[in-house]
Amino acid sequence: MVEIASSPLAPGVRPVRLHVRDVGAGRPLVVLHGGWGYEIYPFDRQIATLGATHRFVIPDRTGYGGSGRLAEQAVDFHQRAAGETRAVLDALGIDRPVLWGHSDGAVIALMTALSAPERLSGLILEATHLYRNKPASREFFDTMMRNPDGLGARVAGVLARDHGDRWRDVIRINGVAWRRIADERTRPDEDLYGGRLAQMRVPALVIHGAQDPRTEPGELDALRTQMPAAHFAIVAEGGHSPHSERLTADEVTETARAFLSSLSSVPRRSRPRDLPDAPGPVDLPDPSGHA
Repeated sequence: MVEIASSPLAPGVRPVRLHVRDVGAGRPLVVLHGGWGYEIYPFDRQIATLGATHRFVIPDRTGYGGSGRLAEQAVDFHQRAAGETRAVLDALGIDRPVLWGHSDGAVIALMTALSAPERLSGLILEATHLYRNKPASREFFDTMMRNPDGLGARVAGVLARDHGDRWRDVIRINGVAWRRIADERTRPDEDLYGGRLAQMRVPALVIHGAQDPRTEPGELDALRTQMPAAHFAIVAEGGHSPHSERLTADEVTETARAFLSSLSSVPRRSRPRDLPDAPGPVDLPDPSGHA
């Protein structure tokens, strides 16, 4: 557990205690999970392969896993989570890590980089989002809001192991937040970053599954336009979580390894951790691919 004085995600709660997985040794790599939590799309393959050279720090955001509960997610929850991320880095004394964000976590990583670029040495942005409005996902968000059990028994089992008996609330409030984000739009192509991505100067690798169901038509091309300095790795057989999918996990791991090796040296504050054996990736029957 790590303790921070406060979090924008949980106003009025002092202090805030967050569950953190900490494994490996070397340059710090902070994983920011998606909207369904960490365990649904774990980084087991990456930890087993890269953990000898990188310390993986994986906090459960407030509202998830072993961290505190939330009654709702605000429309600006990504920005609030970026503030919590900076506080976690301070509490753990982590200097200039690489952030690997998945889905909602990638949005949070980008917002962290926009607000404090000097704090980071690089970004890996997997299955990130650009547009506020997601018409193709509207039905899926409705399922999250009204029928979380409709996601399937195996998915429900993993979510219950991660979040306990509150797992339906975790899914429900994330679906509600995304519907509210879309409903507040002023233009169909309005982005989550207020048009500021062109200002982003932190080295970035964008990993995106070519078959990601949460990507709107034209969204990836628009992201390329707004982030011309970023390296894009489009995974042909990838869905919404290429890092954990059976057909793509190894490809993603090697792509990430090459990017990490390309970054200049950064200060290290690490200690050895026990590494797990490398497991084979297992695909979950995920009707949404959102998390």
